[in-house]
Amino acid sequence: QLRLAESGGGLVEPGGSLRLSCAASGGTLDWTAIGWFRETPGNSREPLACVWMDGEVTFYKDSVRGRFALSRDNAKATVFLRMASLRSDDAGVYFCAADRTCSEFAPHFKTWGQGTQVTVSS
Repeated sequence: QLRLAESGGGLVEPGGSLRLSCAASGGTLDWTAIGWFRETPGNSREPLACVWMDGEVTFYKDSVRGRFALSRDNAKATVFLRMASLRSDDAGVYFCAADRTCSEFAPHFKTWGQGTQVTVSS
């Protein structure tokens, strides 16, 4: 059974950078698409972006385009979310989710991680 675990969250100042990891266990990511979602008190599980099994990336939230980058290392069973030029509205709990294909709809994904907190503050 595939399981996901996010890590890399923490406190970062506005304008700073952070790299989140989504590590898989109990299975392989070779045939898996990984989506990234962000949860805030005002918005539950909003879609950010998704990396398809072939490495193609789809962005769903315009405000992260050009600042966030997705990559995957199937040998390490890990997907990365690199975030730059962070703003206060980037704060929240970041989740990764796995399924065979990408989607902007959270219910599409079969497997979810526990989330990692990102705080943007000076």
